[in-house]
Amino acid sequence: MPLNDAQRLRYARHLVLPEIGEAGQQRLLGSRVLIVGAGGLGSPVAFYLAAAGVGTLGIMDGDTVDLSNLQRQLLHTTDSLGCLKTESAVERLAALDPGISIETYPFRLTDENAPDLLAPYEFVVDATDNFDSKFLIARACHQAGKPYSHAGIRNFHGQTMTVLPGRSACYRCVFHEDGAPVGGVPQGPLGAVPGVIGSIQAIEAVKHLLGIGSLLTDALLTFDALSMSFRKVPVRRDPACPICGGDVLKLLK
Repeated sequence: MPLNDAQRLRYARHLVLPEIGEAGQQRLLGSRVLIVGAGGLGSPVAFYLAAAGVGTLGIMDGDTVDLSNLQRQLLHTTDSLGCLKTESAVERLAALDPGISIETYPFRLTDENAPDLLAPYEFVVDATDNFDSKFLIARACHQAGKPYSHAGIRNFHGQTMTVLPGRSACYRCVFHEDGAPVGGVPQGPLGAVPGVIGSIQAIEAVKHLLGIGSLLTDALLTFDALSMSFRKVPVRRDPACPICGGDVLKLLK
C-alpha cells in the first residue's frame, strides 16, 4: 500500500536514503519483530523500531516496573511504577507512533509456548537479562528458523551478535551453559550502556528486514564504555553445538 502524506512526512529521513526509499519503508511497515524483554536493552530497541515504522512489534516481559529500573529502562516512567512493563511499553510506544501495532505478552517465554509465539515474527530480539532466557531463545529461534539478535550487558560493558539459524554461529556456539553464572548481585550496568547496545540491535533488525548492509554474523561485537572502545571478535559455528551442530540441523529438516 502506498504511503500517505503523513507517513511520507514522518519517515522523510528514511525516504531520502537510497537503501530504504518508499519501497523499503513500505517493507518496514509490513514487518513484524518480537522483542523479548522490555528493560534496559528492550527500551532502545522498541523505541527505535517503533520510530522506524516497523508495523508490528511484539513486546514480551512478565515483570512490573520497579523504581530501580528507571535508571536505564527508558520505556518506563515514575508514573509506571507497579505496572506491567508490557502495559507501560504500549503507552510510550503508542505515543511515539500511534500508527504501528503492538502485541503484548505479559509472561515469560518457555520451551512450550515459544513455537506458537515466534511463528508470526520475522526477527527476534533477545533483550533479556539472564542466561537461562538467552539459551532458551537460541534454542527456540533455531527450531523455528527465526533470525535473532543477542545482546548482554554488565557494569560498563556490552556485547551483541546476530544469528541466522543454520548459516552462522549461534549463541550456544560462543557461550556454554555449563559455564554460565547463576544468580549473584547485579553488576550495574551504567545506565547508558544498554542504550548503546540496544540501538545496535535495532539497526541489525532493520537491516535484516530490508536486506541491506552486512549483518553482525559470525562475530561478537564488544563495547567497553570506560575506554570507549569497540572490538569485533570473529566466532565460528561449533560442529558439536547442541543447538545448531550438524546432527541437530539434520533432525530439524
